[in-house]
Amino acid sequence: MRWKLLRRRLSISAPRMIVRSHLPWPLRWIVFALMLGFSAAIGLWAFEFGKDIAGLDRNAKAELAELRIEVAKLRSEREGAQSIANTAESLLRAEKAAQEKLAQQLKQVEAENLGLKGDLGFYQRLLPAAGNDSLSVRALQASAQSPTQTRFQALLMQIGKNLPEFAGRYEVLLTGTLDGKPWTLALPGGPKPLQVKQSLRLEGLIDHPETAVVKTLQIKVTDKQGAVRATQTAKL
Repeated sequence: MRWKLLRRRLSISAPRMIVRSHLPWPLRWIVFALMLGFSAAIGLWAFEFGKDIAGLDRNAKAELAELRIEVAKLRSEREGAQSIANTAESLLRAEKAAQEKLAQQLKQVEAENLGLKGDLGFYQRLLPAAGNDSLSVRALQASAQSPTQTRFQALLMQIGKNLPEFAGRYEVLLTGTLDGKPWTLALPGGPKPLQVKQSLRLEGLIDHPETAVVKTLQIKVTDKQGAVRATQTAKL
């Protein structure tokens, strides 16, 4: 009986046996992770070894170094160009400001020049003629104050030594056209009395029709006997 049981166990018809591992699951995962890490390290080593054999890594490093040098050079050139551009812009602004200042100074000098010319002309008109010790009208000016008024001013001068005071009259006469015809107008009220020792300023306004075209203004000075002593005419 025992022989039969032993033969059954050793024969093909004997019951199957299952061999189970007694390793816990955490240890299995650690072993699996170590295998994966080892495989990855071998693969990376093989990749780097292949790059070294092919010479790709050395060329890439050399090219990267050259590119870094080129970038640094270009950056330096750009900064230099930017500095030059900023300097040029500053110079242009300074030059523009200087030109504007010179233009203002030139305008000021021109205005002063015109003023000096005007003053010179005025004083030249005040100067008496050579050898003339008589009464004269100087610096006569006439201008349109409004469409119906004309302003005049003049300086009456008596040049000479130890001359007596002059007493006489002066009258103002406007000439021009009115409605296309010749026209004259005297100072309202007729000749005005005056007295002058050395100089006398004459000025005033004359009213006239709005349609009148005034072309000249004349001042005439006469003595008490009616003799003309001085005249001066100004054009408008």
